[in-house]
Amino acid sequence: MSLYQILQNAQTEEDVKDAYIAALKLKKVSKGLIDIQTDEIWFEAKHKPTDVYTMFTQLLYYVCHTQKSGEPIPPLLCVIDNEKAALMSTQSIEPIFSDKSIKWGKSASQVSRELIAQVSPYINDHFIVYHIAEDETAFLQAVSDSIKNGGIVRTQITPNNLKKVFDRWVELIGRELDDLSNPADYALLFYADIMHDGKKSIISKDLDTRLIFLDDKPAFLLRGQTLELASTKGYREFWNIYHRPPAEEHRNYLMERRDQLIPLNERQFKGAYYTPLKVVEKAYELLDETLGKNWQKNYIVWDMCCGVGNLETKHGNLRNVFMSTLDEADIGVMKNSKQFPAVEPFQYDYLNDDIAEDGTINYDLTGKMPTELREIIQAAQEDKKKKILVLINPPYAEATNSGRKGSSKKEVSNQSKIATTSPNLGYATRELFVQFLLRIQKELPNATIAIISKLKYITAPNFAPFREMWSPKFLNGFVVHSKSFDGLKGDFPIGFLIWDLAKKGKETVFRLPAFDKKCQAFGEKDFYIETDNSSLNAWVERAKPNHADALPLKNALSPIEKTTGDIRGKKWADKAIGGMICPGNDFQHAGLTAILSSGYCSAGGFLVTHDNLAKAAVVFAVRRLIAPTWLNDRDQFLQPSAKLPESFYHDCLIYMLFSGSNLTAGTAKDALEWNGKKWQLINHFIPYTEQQVGAQRKFQSHFMSDYLADKKLSKEAKAVYDVGLVLWQKFYQTEFERKIRDEFLLQNADVGWYQIRNALKQAEPPVDFSTFEMAYKKLAEKLEPLVYEYGFLKK
Repeated sequence: MSLYQILQNAQTEEDVKDAYIAALKLKKVSKGLIDIQTDEIWFEAKHKPTDVYTMFTQLLYYVCHTQKSGEPIPPLLCVIDNEKAALMSTQSIEPIFSDKSIKWGKSASQVSRELIAQVSPYINDHFIVYHIAEDETAFLQAVSDSIKNGGIVRTQITPNNLKKVFDRWVELIGRELDDLSNPADYALLFYADIMHDGKKSIISKDLDTRLIFLDDKPAFLLRGQTLELASTKGYREFWNIYHRPPAEEHRNYLMERRDQLIPLNERQFKGAYYTPLKVVEKAYELLDETLGKNWQKNYIVWDMCCGVGNLETKHGNLRNVFMSTLDEADIGVMKNSKQFPAVEPFQYDYLNDDIAEDGTINYDLTGKMPTELREIIQAAQEDKKKKILVLINPPYAEATNSGRKGSSKKEVSNQSKIATTSPNLGYATRELFVQFLLRIQKELPNATIAIISKLKYITAPNFAPFREMWSPKFLNGFVVHSKSFDGLKGDFPIGFLIWDLAKKGKETVFRLPAFDKKCQAFGEKDFYIETDNSSLNAWVERAKPNHADALPLKNALSPIEKTTGDIRGKKWADKAIGGMICPGNDFQHAGLTAILSSGYCSAGGFLVTHDNLAKAAVVFAVRRLIAPTWLNDRDQFLQPSAKLPESFYHDCLIYMLFSGSNLTAGTAKDALEWNGKKWQLINHFIPYTEQQVGAQRKFQSHFMSDYLADKKLSKEAKAVYDVGLVLWQKFYQTEFERKIRDEFLLQNADVGWYQIRNALKQAEPPVDFSTFEMAYKKLAEKLEPLVYEYGFLKK
């Protein structure tokens, strides 16, 4: 756990102290009137957020008394609470020791507002504040370096912390620029700021922006516009933490990372993620192996979404390279870095430029395409011996159908000219990288493609229409952990695959070497082409909705927020007993699987009925049993390859009924409100009778206990059933305080497993679940290998 996570769980001031001591690896520590004391640094600690000036005044009470007594004082002072820390050198506030007008009072814990006001001018501008949620790494490094050096050492800006530093810059400085219209310009302003020593810029003016000072206040010139800060407080706070400018050995590398520094929401919208150099090195090694050692000499390379050129940094024959990018600002960064002297990068919107209304390519429409590249493309179409390699890391952005304001990416995907002039490929057309492949196939039918992208285009069932029209010969490839790419959320494989468009491929399985987030070898992984016909989600019979209303839920006791439009799960079905949240058909969605006592809110969800319960339990268990990893994240769940024994159905049902993702619940009448109506949840998933659990009132449904009555359970399932009964009995024996009763809506007798387990865990004293967890783990261990044995997943 990070220091911040530990601090959020801290219950006392002692917990806060211990967390900082461990994170900072402090040695020879003592605790006393001074909360944490070493020879090099003293700390004042608080359990909850406290004003920095108050904490420093309390700490200085001891520092000044110690100094007057002639005893040694440390070179560093620090105040800490569960959200922030502030660091200061003792030397910087030495004048306070000779101010005899300050009356320190009788104790540090009772410092007055007057005393704080007297102390504040001495410490104002001398301490550095670190907000642990954002600045944890910088704080830990600063304290470590300062202890070694006997004074404050500001944090260097390096390739390793660049993205985190940029995010803090945007938060503390960029957001104060009220007149900034384009968030993409944050990166240019950031570079102008950090590449300045406080007196003059240390870079050329190719970035078209620079830092200036108006009446000693920082401001920026951007393309002739003056941008002033609404407040300079964040500016001072930022540059109290970080050293400027970066060390000379890092400057060129930092300048090349501009596309890494698009603000996160803008970057996700465009799908721009820079290619790490370690991945580039692996890619070039594979190109050497696949295309021959002389490929850089023999192939003309075009990267039509080059960003600031990471994929080309290892190329040794730049005269054979063409680079184009959507963003004009990328070109300025490349020119400033002077890393590609033999290349003339050009601005080009590959998904829109030179595409006629009928979908044909006409370079005269924009005139942007360099004449030399046009001639090479024409020659390659006429002579297959002319070799073109498309080397790209295209955008990963995907359009959605949600229509939620600020989240839908339709305008960057479905409305591009290549999308509107290409055949309708359903879901696949939403993906920007697929649109790149569609134009490349049309424009460069004999080219070789080396592409960094997600793997859904070779594995996902809903990409089958795309694969019918795009089936080049696979030459080679590898996968790497997504965490190699800064800013990508989730843990999944990113592929670097090489294809020959001039030949047809027949592969159904791709065995690819795997590399972890540090680009270290991680074994091999098979990726299979799957179709909708084999999808596990297609295995369960969907009940036909009737005219009865249902309450669509997003959680056990939480209706969805919206009340109009296309709402899933708002109608009931004959014999329905609940709803299943079941989006997607691969591991990246498996963690969302849950069973509810009413309608569902997810695409792919379905109503659970008397008739499909057995299969629903299997689907639930199969999606939940195997732990997701970055390598299996895109693996598809499949229909069973053989007839399943009854015991497997029963085991899966018990696994589902006692899962932490069983969100079934029962409530009193009118307990929930949605769409202007009051609603009640009827719980059909109680595995026991009133007599078994000791309930004093009748359950409204006996479906599940009746269903289980004639079922022969395996010893593992029976063990879970038996220890589960003990917990249900404990629930009905416990008097819960009103806060718990209200939180989990415990007014009715027929509550669900969600309510029972959560209420018992908050009871005083909390109930021990260890026996249950051991039994449940044994059931899971029995079922896990059967997921592969019965064909639900391929190894």
